[in-house]
Amino acid sequence: MSEPTPIIYIVDDDPAVRDAVGFLVSSVGYPFEACASGAELLQRLDNARPACIVLDVRLPGVSGLEIQRELQNRNSIAGVIFITGHGDVPKAVRAMRHGAIDFLEKPFDDQVLLDRVSDALQASKTALAKQGRREKLERKLGALTEREREVLSLVIAGKTSKAIAADLDISSKTVENHRHNLMAKAGVNSVAQLISWATDISDV
Repeated sequence: MSEPTPIIYIVDDDPAVRDAVGFLVSSVGYPFEACASGAELLQRLDNARPACIVLDVRLPGVSGLEIQRELQNRNSIAGVIFITGHGDVPKAVRAMRHGAIDFLEKPFDDQVLLDRVSDALQASKTALAKQGRREKLERKLGALTEREREVLSLVIAGKTSKAIAADLDISSKTVENHRHNLMAKAGVNSVAQLISWATDISDV
């Protein structure tokens, strides 16, 4: 399956800025969508493809910083670049603290913006891959029975089949059967791989 095509969202209430940034990113091959407000962005945003959002800080209605907070609430994987015509250090600090790729003042250097767009898309691709991996692991974890989960937690703790059998008041043979089923559902071939798989679940 081919990777989804990245997209740039340009969010600014000034049509001249939308046109200029759109022309710039399209000149290097990026598809884009121009939005006049944060509400329009939230309606159009596709969280299933790598994305960069070039977001004006000062927007009518909901501000750019409030949009950033809503994107975080929605677990958006898009990288955010703030642009502003008004230098505002506290807002820049807040934006960066909440994960913005950069905070650029208008007029900005075209190459600097393109470099930051590239950074944002790379971060978005990484986040999308991590999200896909998490969903895949969670589907496999969801297929486990309650007893298999209990056995898994004890395997992770380093306990032998005999010790697990004693803890759960079942036979060692039953433990081995559960462990075999665990490895089959996880798609692994050894206890070491099973532990690694379980660790992956907690890390993503």
